[in-house]
Amino acid sequence: MLLRRRRARVRARGRQAGFQTYVVADRRAPVSELANQLLRKAFPDHWSFFLGEIALYSFIVLVVTGTYLTLYFDPSLAEVPYRGSYEPLQGLLVSKAYESTLHLSFDVRGGLLIRQMHHWSALVFVAAIGVHMLRIFFTGAFRRPRELNWMIGVTLFLLALLEGFCGYSLPDDLLSGTGLRTANSIVLSIPVVGTYLSFFLWAGPYPGEAIVRRLYIVHVLFVPGVMIALIAAHLILVVYLKHTQWAGRGKTNRNVVGQPMYPQFIAKSTGLALMVAGATAILGAVAQINPIWAYGPYVPDVVSTDAQPDWYVAFLEGALRLMPGVEWNVAGHTFMWNVLVPAVLLPALLFLILYMYPVFERWVTGDLREHHIADRPRDHPTRTGLGVAAVVCYAVLLMAGGNDVLAYEFDVSVNMLTWIFRVAVFVAPVLAYHVTKRVCLAMQKHERTLLEEGEETGEVIQDLAGGMGETHERLDQDTRYKLLVRDIPRPLVHPGADAPLHRRLQASLSSWYYRDRVDMPTTAEERLQITGRTADPVSEGAGGEGSEGEE
Repeated sequence: MLLRRRRARVRARGRQAGFQTYVVADRRAPVSELANQLLRKAFPDHWSFFLGEIALYSFIVLVVTGTYLTLYFDPSLAEVPYRGSYEPLQGLLVSKAYESTLHLSFDVRGGLLIRQMHHWSALVFVAAIGVHMLRIFFTGAFRRPRELNWMIGVTLFLLALLEGFCGYSLPDDLLSGTGLRTANSIVLSIPVVGTYLSFFLWAGPYPGEAIVRRLYIVHVLFVPGVMIALIAAHLILVVYLKHTQWAGRGKTNRNVVGQPMYPQFIAKSTGLALMVAGATAILGAVAQINPIWAYGPYVPDVVSTDAQPDWYVAFLEGALRLMPGVEWNVAGHTFMWNVLVPAVLLPALLFLILYMYPVFERWVTGDLREHHIADRPRDHPTRTGLGVAAVVCYAVLLMAGGNDVLAYEFDVSVNMLTWIFRVAVFVAPVLAYHVTKRVCLAMQKHERTLLEEGEETGEVIQDLAGGMGETHERLDQDTRYKLLVRDIPRPLVHPGADAPLHRRLQASLSSWYYRDRVDMPTTAEERLQITGRTADPVSEGAGGEGSEGEE
């Protein structure tokens, strides 16, 4: 009895201390107000919105497993004789980086599992970011007011590529060393300053003795710190700007219809986090990846067969293999176009386009409104065609990066494959663009037919004259809402031949973007309702956030 009273007093004191702490904090900061707004924040419910969360949770797995790996990894390139458990390498002179990675893999309990979880989660992280960005692009979620968040996402994608390359290069095995040699060639290809940059990064002539140590610092300190800050800013903007949502009854451009953060969203998100961690653990346990003991330690004059980088940078490898050997010597400076164009200018152009695309589309449309309703890709065939063309171009470069492996597996000529890919990298994206655009327009025409005639019931009737026909039924209101409520800008009116060049160019691009469209059959009342539901919340007045099922 005495023990129970003592426990009750301890609990009471704890509750009182917690309440007093909360009161003190609430008097000095808007804790109650912010907590109430955040916990009741509405989140739309759709599977595509979880792609970004998969990236977030795989990043958390990366941080946790990476912290464990840093306890055992030594980034030094000093050579030591290997005395570990892997018998085939016994007595071989290897770097401490390679030796510590082998020690981690074979002699530390659970070390190989954690190392492979780290590698798999890195691949999942980059893949999730890429697919998440594609979802944002195809649904138009990069438009005002989310341009800054789009640019933060692009920066995170770029940093993820850099982080993956740094981590891939740390073990100092033959495969990662081959990648570092390629990176050194890329740096050297930069005109005028390339040799200086190479000497600075490698601390002397290649291979140097400092590059792994410097990559280690970048990998575990600099890039993760920047990424954590950007992820925090990204999430804050997502909460502040409201989440986009698919068109549906009760969903307008001025509200958010979904489930509150607590308890529904937190419960689902926690389950997803556990699923991501579990899937990564299963992959790390049963699917071998990056077996550095099979490659052996890095030797500068040796290259591994079938050497392939991780998939997210393989498109650069493909571009390098497809570029013809072109070099110029100008004023004593060598311009290695065969390396500079595919490995420096191409990725620079790619990320410049990614950063500037929201600005470009806003200029083409002349649209300064806010957009909170997600576009269906079929309703914007030009944008969708451009996105699919980019994906196809990447796929061609990815396959070109393994042209030697493909040639060996299918017993064909490497030179023939190279020329096929050289043609395909220009032709395939154009074909993909036109086919995708036609498919999108065909889907719009099908939806117009459904709105005009209704959906087929499968029942066949015969009229008095003996003719056969099929009955149709009107689409339900939810489906009609999804098909009719869409926000497609009209092409800008051409300003005339006397207008400034940039105005004429803007009008021409706007016509190219939006002239191909299929208008849906609507009544005057329906057009008025669609205009009201897609109106700019700034000009029409900001509405509150709805709850699930709000009409």
